[in-house]
Amino acid sequence: MPRTQTRTLLREGDGGVVRRTTLPSGLRVITEHVPGVRSVAFGVWVAVGSRDETRTQMGSAHYLEHLLFKGTPRRSAMDISSSIEAVGGDLNAFTTKEYTCYYARVLDQDLPLAIDVVCDVVTGALLHTEDVEAERGVILEEIAMHEDDPGDAVHDLLAHAMYGDTPLGRPILGTVESISNLTRGVINGFYQRRYRPENIVVSAAGNVDHDQVVRDVRRAFGDSLGEERPPADARSGKAAKPRTPGAAVSTRATEQAHVVLGTPGLSRSDPRRYALSVLSTALGGGMSSRLFQEVREKRGLAYSVYSYAQGFSEEGIFGVYAGCMPSKVDVVLDVCLSELDHVARHGLTDDEIRRGKGQMRGATVLGQEDTGARMSRIAKSELHHEPLLSIDGVLGRVDAVTGEDVQSIASDLLSAPMTLAVIGPFDETTTFAAVG
Repeated sequence: MPRTQTRTLLREGDGGVVRRTTLPSGLRVITEHVPGVRSVAFGVWVAVGSRDETRTQMGSAHYLEHLLFKGTPRRSAMDISSSIEAVGGDLNAFTTKEYTCYYARVLDQDLPLAIDVVCDVVTGALLHTEDVEAERGVILEEIAMHEDDPGDAVHDLLAHAMYGDTPLGRPILGTVESISNLTRGVINGFYQRRYRPENIVVSAAGNVDHDQVVRDVRRAFGDSLGEERPPADARSGKAAKPRTPGAAVSTRATEQAHVVLGTPGLSRSDPRRYALSVLSTALGGGMSSRLFQEVREKRGLAYSVYSYAQGFSEEGIFGVYAGCMPSKVDVVLDVCLSELDHVARHGLTDDEIRRGKGQMRGATVLGQEDTGARMSRIAKSELHHEPLLSIDGVLGRVDAVTGEDVQSIASDLLSAPMTLAVIGPFDETTTFAAVG
């Protein structure tokens, strides 16, 4: 019979200690003690996101994120929000393609309350039919708000252009049609099969005592740790095969065109991801980056231009975004593609690599000054079954990146044809000469 197991994962030089306890149910509790702070960030992370949905479940993961705050046998929706706000805390949640997180940030003395409330929300949702119907309108409004921001919506367009009608190519929020058709039965079935202890990681960072957190989590999860439910559905797990590169156009009467060039990237566990991060940072990660200088500073073609790398379980996306006047789209694309081709052939300069690595070092360290960021870091490592590196370990991986590493990954990713997504006042038959 499984036993409770506790391990110390890290002993940081600054005194921080990361410990993990795995309960017999499979639930994992991981904490990081952060010296000198009086707050705690606490989160319950569920290994389920939009890519785990079937076509008929589309939007269920995000719908659940809303519904779990509507009430439990112990608390009304008002009780849930007011209990945390009454102690000056923050309570929220978010859904991604591969996981969902429910979290609270509170003073250290209020951590037991936060644990009780967040765990109650996750394990005790009532999912009443009337709440499903009431929240349907809220989610449809959220979809409308998202669609009204073409700078965000263009990334969904790119994902669909690259991966089509597959879980990775569908929007996290779902569509108006899918949300309108979702039933309480489908959502509840998704909840029962996915929200299982073995699929959950509980994390806390700040002024915490690991053993006390474990005791409080056990108490808060209560009978749900041993509750019999239908067998858990396995994640689809298959890597999504990108479609043949091409162009996708969404016609909108916008003043500005929003364009993204995308190509398959790296999975989040690929050892080359540090080299890719240096490449992305130097290409479009700040005001001194190559794309910013060439597109905005030298030519004044766009206000916003950046590159990014997004990693998933088995695959990833590398993209370049720009927002510009519709009349300038072809010129912007030509400049971006020219720079990408040059880097694919010749790599980055030593100075660009130095700046890119410096930005990454600063972002890594400064980001960990926040307990919420630390809570997220240890949770994601555990959720994805990846080794937890110390901050110095991460910095060491960044420092080890060479110019040859960057040129190799640039040659692999940037020399291939790219998929283009465009939102703006164009006909859907519009062609863009720079792509093809």
